[in-house]
Amino acid sequence: MTRARREKLSPVDNAWLRMDRPGNLMTICGVLMFAEPLDVARVRAMLERRFLRFARFRERPVERADGAYWEASSGFRLDDHLVIARLPRGDADQALKDYVSSLIATPLPAGRPRWQFHVIPRYRQGSVLIARVHHCYADGIALVRVMLSMTDSAPDGPPAMPFEAPPRRRAGEEAAADDPLSQILAPVGNVMDTARKLGRMLIDKGAAIWSDPARAVAFAQQGSALTAEVARLALMSQDSPTRFKGTVTQGKRVAWTDPLALDDVKAVGKALGASVNDVLLACVAGALRDYLTEHGDGVDGVTVRALVPVNLRPVEQAWKLGNRFGLVFLELPLGIGNPVERLYAVRANMRALKDSCQPLVALGLLAAMGAGPRALQEALLVALARNATAVMTNVPGPRQPLYLAGSRIDRLMFWVPQSGDIGMGVSIISYGGIVQFGLVTDEGLCPDPDRIAARFGEEFEKLLLVTLMSPWPFEGDLDPALAAAVAAA
Repeated sequence: MTRARREKLSPVDNAWLRMDRPGNLMTICGVLMFAEPLDVARVRAMLERRFLRFARFRERPVERADGAYWEASSGFRLDDHLVIARLPRGDADQALKDYVSSLIATPLPAGRPRWQFHVIPRYRQGSVLIARVHHCYADGIALVRVMLSMTDSAPDGPPAMPFEAPPRRRAGEEAAADDPLSQILAPVGNVMDTARKLGRMLIDKGAAIWSDPARAVAFAQQGSALTAEVARLALMSQDSPTRFKGTVTQGKRVAWTDPLALDDVKAVGKALGASVNDVLLACVAGALRDYLTEHGDGVDGVTVRALVPVNLRPVEQAWKLGNRFGLVFLELPLGIGNPVERLYAVRANMRALKDSCQPLVALGLLAAMGAGPRALQEALLVALARNATAVMTNVPGPRQPLYLAGSRIDRLMFWVPQSGDIGMGVSIISYGGIVQFGLVTDEGLCPDPDRIAARFGEEFEKLLLVTLMSPWPFEGDLDPALAAAVAAA
């Protein structure tokens, strides 16, 4: 009997495999809406030809006594992973939200490769395609590249982004340095090698650094920027307690917003001296603030932290799949009522993280989670959940319209998984000149995410209105006090 080919999971991929909890499954869920009906036979042929070109998607992760491995799935059939679904009659949007919510809370079958595609042939005048992929296969950047490789620039081609492995570099030839983050991290050498070394060091120290402040301080005194950052994270105080924090349940609720015009967001950002990301995250902070206020909760001095993924992978290496990203803790100042002042606070917090070692340290933490004992993983998960309220991801997509299986993609959305007891995920994606917000919350902590999602657009309108109405200085930022007066007028 021939033994199935096996390949060991990397420590970081294994961390995501082991991170599944009944209340938080590590499944990335994406929704593609089409203005016209999909041809199911053509979708099946496209998946066979373009998705399954990646051999990894024919393999399943298995856990053995000696570790976790990728193992070829015997008797693989595409039809086991392709689901044709029907929504109940009535409110189409609500029916779709209910369906996606149930999928996010449902584990992928463990006995075969952990991914699925769900086709809803009839949704309004078009169709919907839902993709579910376990996080252990790849991070969001790689999966977006996989999705783009499945699309065309016209109904019958050509491919919008051919996804072929780049040629091997010759000995001594350096990799292209077109990724700004790779240049920031250049002093620490190879990202993955450094993360593995840091992971081994954290395994040796065990969970003691996170449970004993004195040991964390001693660790910081070893002198390197990396050890100082580890200690800083270990000593980080909890963010503000709100109704968004608590023990998660097994129920999830998703929501999405009406899209914003990307050019409008860029214009406001340029006028206020902020990035598109600053503007969007400030809108998220404002929406969360308004939701708490509506429920009678105090917001003075409230700051919540979001775990924000940071890509550590050069674009030309996305075809390799796997997970290669770090995380930063971004503080969202919900206690600031003035929308412009809130935006500048978010901008300052983002800039403070620019030269931080946090992304690399977080990758090292993930490596330690996957390679170390489960007790260490549990301690680290508890620490992450204690210090953060949400996971927030912003993915820039293509500006031109794309086609999949001959049908035009009208809208793109996705939802990110949360770890431990983190009960909220905010996803932002741009596509075709629009920006789309997606929100997933734990049903026990926030049963009505639609009420938050509806406020994203309102918060942007506030920034837009203040920008248009305010007198501007020749140089420098808009005076927050002046902006507040204009907003109150």
